[in-house]
Amino acid sequence: MAAELSTSINIKEPRWDQSTFIGRAKHFFTVTDPRNILLTNEQLSHAHSIITDYRKGIVSPGLTEDELWRAKYVFDSAFHPDTEEKMILIGRMSAQVPMNMTITGCMMTFYKTTPAVLFWQWINQSFNAIVNYTNRSGDAPITVSQLGTAYVSATTGAVATALGLNALTKHVSPLIGRFVPFAAVAAANCINIPLMRQRELQHGIPITDENDNRLGESTKAAQQAISQVVVSRILMASPGMAIPPFLMNHLEKKAFLKRFPWMSAPIQVSLVGFCLVFATPLCCALFPQKSSMSVSRLEPELQEKIRASHPGVERVYFNKGL
Repeated sequence: MAAELSTSINIKEPRWDQSTFIGRAKHFFTVTDPRNILLTNEQLSHAHSIITDYRKGIVSPGLTEDELWRAKYVFDSAFHPDTEEKMILIGRMSAQVPMNMTITGCMMTFYKTTPAVLFWQWINQSFNAIVNYTNRSGDAPITVSQLGTAYVSATTGAVATALGLNALTKHVSPLIGRFVPFAAVAAANCINIPLMRQRELQHGIPITDENDNRLGESTKAAQQAISQVVVSRILMASPGMAIPPFLMNHLEKKAFLKRFPWMSAPIQVSLVGFCLVFATPLCCALFPQKSSMSVSRLEPELQEKIRASHPGVERVYFNKGL
């Protein structure tokens, strides 16, 4: 008879060492696996019960270590790390590749006319708003007003950037014109993410010591978290929006696409998808999910509070969001 699984496995942390890029990459290849969006509610509920029971010291009969880790990653793919609420399906990291390959591919195929730019930038920012809200850090609610401001501002910024650059690139190489959607996406990320997470910038995000004891909320930690997310999101979009333009510019001169021009969009979407399968987890892995900073970099009043109540603490930790 097999021995019962130990209850000492630390499932609060990922399976792989998060202090290394390779460990974080393995973690995010699992988290962003598009197959996770096909899981049924029953499978998600089963994983949820395995994880919540295990945290209480209850081990399901016959449970193996591999099954426990699989349940943990199913749980992490669908439930928010701070609130443990089930996340909106298209806002989950496992939906990033299929959603982004479709939207980005279409943005890069239909970029020449104003109506097409307006439509696809609006679709992209609507999707981004859902992703940014779903993957926010902390357990504080965001108001409808804040949500609306972020959404309208990012969409306006993206459309203005795209239309402005389209006008400027009319008299230059068509290849340069193909990079307009990328510039619009980068500009929108710089607007959308900070605005969608403005409550964190105003009131701070939860910070803990290395043993997960909550020490307070910090706006300095929020600034670091959000800046890291902006950088990783822009870099995440880069391969899928930088490599296909060169290939498509070459392919569209060939007889095949001249004969079958309708194939342009499917080919573009496929190229973007191939890039995103690798870019999404690798760019998520650029910074540790459980980010940290020195106590000396926190707000002065928070430094005093921590040094008074926890004199041995030198670094604080927080979920940076995605």
